[in-house]
Parts: sequence; C-alpha cells; structure tokens
Amino acid sequence: MVLSSNATRLLLQKATKISPCLYRHTATRSITASKLTLELKTDDTAFKNRPKKEDLAFGQTISDHMLMVPWSVENQWGDPKIVPYEDLRISPAASCLHYGLQCFEGMKAYRALDDPDSLHLFRPHKNMERLTGSMERLSMPGADFDNGELVKLIEELVKVDQKWIPHGEGYSLYIRPTVIATHRFLGVAPPNDLLLFVITSPVGPYYKTGFKPIRLTCDTPFVRAWPGGTGNSKVGGNYGPTMKAQADAAARGYSQVLWLFGDKEVVTEVGAMNVFFLIQNKQTNLPELITPPLTSGDILPGVTRDSIIALAEAWDDLTVVERAPTIHEIKEAAEEGRLLEAFGAGTAAVVTPIDCIEYKGQDINVPADGKLTQRIWDAVTGIQYGRREGPEGWCHKIQ
Repeated sequence: MVLSSNATRLLLQKATKISPCLYRHTATRSITASKLTLELKTDDTAFKNRPKKEDLAFGQTISDHMLMVPWSVENQWGDPKIVPYEDLRISPAASCLHYGLQCFEGMKAYRALDDPDSLHLFRPHKNMERLTGSMERLSMPGADFDNGELVKLIEELVKVDQKWIPHGEGYSLYIRPTVIATHRFLGVAPPNDLLLFVITSPVGPYYKTGFKPIRLTCDTPFVRAWPGGTGNSKVGGNYGPTMKAQADAAARGYSQVLWLFGDKEVVTEVGAMNVFFLIQNKQTNLPELITPPLTSGDILPGVTRDSIIALAEAWDDLTVVERAPTIHEIKEAAEEGRLLEAFGAGTAAVVTPIDCIEYKGQDINVPADGKLTQRIWDAVTGIQYGRREGPEGWCHKIQ
C-alpha cells in the first residue's frame, strides 16, 4: 500500500505528537533580543585562573557565560537568557544524541588594535544565514527566525564576557552558536524541541611563530562529502567521520587530508577548510586563483572563503575562478612549474599555506614563498583588527 503525502504526514504527527501547526505556512514567534534576561556570574575564579594569552590553546578555555534560547512546538522561540556557563541537562533519548540533529557555527569577536575598547564581529550575518540553512537541511523547525535578533544577542554575550578577549593581533574571542534537538523521542522525525545556545572561548594566533606550511595527503579510502549530502551545511555529522582519516594521515606525518571525490578525483576541501590553488593558466600564462564552486552542494560556503573571493576579485592582477580542479590537474601544474601556491581557508586560521600534497605515495611539492597567501592574510586580518577599511558591513561594531 502506498500512502499519500497527506496520510504520511498525519501518521507522523500522530506517532510523534507533533502539532499540525508545525506544517502550516504561518508566521512563528521569532527570537526576540528585547526579551533577554541576564543571570551574571559573581565568582571570578575561572577568569583569574585563565592561561596567559600566549599559552591559549584553541577551544580549550571557555568564558564565563552562555546564551540560551529554547524552541518548542507549543511556544515557538522562548525568551533568551544569558547565564553562567554550565553543563546541559538533556534526556538520554534526545534526538540530537541518536540522529545527529545538531548544527553549529564558528565566528569571532575582535578588539581593534588601535582602540582596545572597540569590539566588533566579522560579517556575522553570513554566519547566521549559514546557521539557518543548516537547520533547514536537518528539517529543524524555527529556522525562519530573524537573524538580526540573534546577532544582537551575541553582541550582548560578547559585552558580558568582553574581559576575556585578549588584546593584540591574532587574538580574539571564538564564538560557537549551536542548535541541538532536545526532543525526547527515539523515532526518526523532525524534533518538537530545540535548544539554541552560544558559548565563547578566548583564542590566540593559530600559528604562534607565523605561517607554518602544512603537508597533505590524498591517500585515504574515505570520502568527506558528496552531492546531495550535507557537505554544504555545518553539521556535526560532517566532522566525526573524518577523524579516522585525519588520525591515519597524522600517523604518516601529514597534517590534513585533501579530500577528493569521484572517478575524476575532483578536489573538494582540505581538512575542515575550503581550499584555494594559484595556478598559471596554460593558455594565457596568467595566474588564476581557483577554488571549488558551491554549485555541487558538497562544499561548505565558508565566510572566509567568500571574503577571499570578494577581495581578490577587486585586485587587477588576479583572476578568480570557481571550478573544481582534479588532483591530476594539480599534479600536472606542479610538474610544469605552473602551481604557484596553495592554501586552506577558514575561521580558525584565516589562511593555511600548503607546501606538499601526497598522491598515490608520491609528493606533489608546492612553492613555499606564499606571497599571495600573505597578501590575503594581511587583507582579511587588517579588516578584522581595524587596520584597514573593508567592504560595507564586514566590520560589525559592537561598541
């Protein structure tokens, strides 16, 4: 027997006790920053015992407070609150634990180098767009909230914990917005309950001694993402399965995996970053900055990626090309002296130079002078730390 779509939907509603209003195309209560309440920590022990800024390891030190906003099918988005950082209490049957119904973002708050009291975010609305896109991909309800309201709440969280933001180039407050399904239900269905929370972590320069080129390997039987999957969404399920490949690469002396896909062995990403290649065009002899496109649905739309493309397209001496090169093209360009640079790009490190790619047991060497990589680093971090003017809206001032 084949059920109609309406019958299937009614069965799902009955089995999971999902209210029919979930399926109506009506306006839902959005996240509302004006309803924020604060419960501030009075104990300063964690801050006093924090590591020296030179000793900060990425993601290990957590700031004092967190933002929490619940969603339920009955009440939609609840009132936001900022509370002391604490462990979460969720049911062992919560669907985030069983079906990977969780997504997250990574962004940063900065102090201006010439004015330590001036705080700002870098293109936060791009992160909010990606977060709601990830929620929609996971069929999470409530994804139509006002992104600007969540940005306002993140601003308030940064203000509350602003003393945690170290001063100096390379230092920032890493911000991790996350949405998890807290629905206590072992069936496979869209969740009735969600929790959106935001935690923060003071971080230092990814490279404490400047750029350190990384060695990559393509030699892995695993695949990171595929067209029609979740590679273009920032969900936890994209990252857990890559850890064995990463561990195998590290055991052989390589820093990351350069992910390939399909019979043609198309290059997609490097580790958890977008990837760029500077290659001299064989016909025109002109340099082209090449990065895989977003059209296939298996590439994460990185904010740093988008920023690099926008900046580089404005430079007269460089052409940006969004297409998917194969590893064979990269190898040929290296052998012919046309592979000029390669780097990964992401929020944590901004840009990461690449000097070697292992393919089928042989190393493809990449020139290590990194002039374009350094130029991009200077341009992006210059905007982030207030040293130079960026496109309108990129430097989002908090105070």
